[in-house]
Amino acid sequence: MATIKVKQTGSPIRRTKDQRATLIGLGLNKINRVSELEDTPSVRGMIRKVQHMVQVVD
Repeated sequence: MATIKVKQTGSPIRRTKDQRATLIGLGLNKINRVSELEDTPSVRGMIRKVQHMVQVVD
């Protein structure tokens, strides 16, 4: 099972409700929080949707 680490780098303030919900779905809600998720196409799509607020960590 491959995993991917995602770090939140931006604030959800003044963002749409669906982008906020996507961050919560990724397990993020505060800046600099890191979440380790299974690498699936649905998770990749969620990351792509909020790519301006997250960073993929090695």
